Amino acid sequence: MILGGSYLEAGDEGRHTVQAGDALVHRAFESHLDFFSARGADVLIIPMPFAARLPVRGRVRDVDALARMAERSPACAWTAFAEAFEADGSGHDDWPDLLARKLREQPDTHLGEWAEATGLRAESISRGFCRAYGISPKAYRAQVRARAAWEAICGSSLALGRLATELGFADQAHMTRAVKSLTGHRPQAWRMAADA
Repeated sequence: MILGGSYLEAGDEGRHTVQAGDALVHRAFESHLDFFSARGADVLIIPMPFAARLPVRGRVRDVDALARMAERSPACAWTAFAEAFEADGSGHDDWPDLLARKLREQPDTHLGEWAEATGLRAESISRGFCRAYGISPKAYRAQVRARAAWEAICGSSLALGRLATELGFADQAHMTRAVKSLTGHRPQAWRMAADA
């Protein structure tokens, strides 16, 4: 939650310019890059329960009350935050964001074909996307795919090999490496934890 100032965040869920009263919700293992101006920003981080689901971006009207509550009880602050949160679907919408959205929705998107369809050069896409998000489109896609795999492993009982195929990995070993790189644990450990 932003208490004062503003900044631009680019991450797994797109780019967002935020200011006082805005809030961004980050799920486990999401990554992002923040671009702060010289003025900076005051940000309050409220831990959220593991299974909590809120939209990525929203607003909270009384940030001062939530900040005071967070000093006393982060758990109570989360409850109050979730109740006061008003979803706001706005964000950036230029070509790096359109590509990021496409890669989140369809990770098997061929970058060369996307570049051609949008009238951009493949080299320009890689440089421009990296400037906007801090990583290449291929690395972004790999992160998105690994996080989708982790969520599917924890939320389904589908065999890991079949899950790997459905999510576009070359094989189960490929998915295992991606999930372990993202989370520090192998899919089997996450599956056992989810079943417990």
